[in-house]
Amino acid sequence: MSKLGPALATGNTVVVKPAEQTPLTALYVASLVKEVGFPPGVVNVVPGYGHTAGAALSEHMDVNKIAFTGSTQVGKLIQKAAGNSNMKRISLETGGKSPLIIFDDADIDAAVATAHMSVFANSGQMCVAASRLFVQESIYDKFVEKSVEMAKNRVQLLGDPFAEKTQQGPQIDDNQMQRILKYIDIGRKEGAKLLAGGHRWGTEGAFVEPTVFADVTDDMTIAKEEIFGPVQSILKFKTLDEVIERANNTTYGL
Repeated sequence: MSKLGPALATGNTVVVKPAEQTPLTALYVASLVKEVGFPPGVVNVVPGYGHTAGAALSEHMDVNKIAFTGSTQVGKLIQKAAGNSNMKRISLETGGKSPLIIFDDADIDAAVATAHMSVFANSGQMCVAASRLFVQESIYDKFVEKSVEMAKNRVQLLGDPFAEKTQQGPQIDDNQMQRILKYIDIGRKEGAKLLAGGHRWGTEGAFVEPTVFADVTDDMTIAKEEIFGPVQSILKFKTLDEVIERANNTTYGL
């Protein structure tokens, strides 16, 4: 929905195809658009699946621009469809493996809190989640200790998103929960040290415990692929030049 405002402000009519898992937000915005008196046809919401509704928009000869947020795989399909139709402009926000770098002169408590929220907010379901946390070696152990403590305390704040005390709700659906748990299992098998979480929370709903891995290395799957869940991977570094090179060593744009 963040793409809607700029498109309208620059004089365009818009067709919004929300994710099939979450159509209600876009439909509610559409009701507000109608309520405030936008002319018919300026803002249009078309719920549906990507391979039908999304593909139709991507291939349509009268659509001049596609702005997409989602997986890299689908982004490539949209790029291909744009080229095969009317060479429409596209902007793609297709995942990330964002690095967060903590140097040894940082306020550790403040840095731990910042890193915590950067990956666990919105249940980790953000393409800009700081899922690769680089910590300088002289403060690494202390940082990990405090991060694990904060993650374990966060378990008490899981639950109903409508409850006032809740700080972490469920994943978008059961498929995504299972995908995250699979990545956690891969992390363990590849030698990362699981220090907090790592399991489904409760027996109902698609909840995943706040999870912290230490001793993560760049070649591990959890350090290379987008997990899109509440999983913090903490890596160790020595020098500025080293960590810049490692932080930039990703296939993602974010």
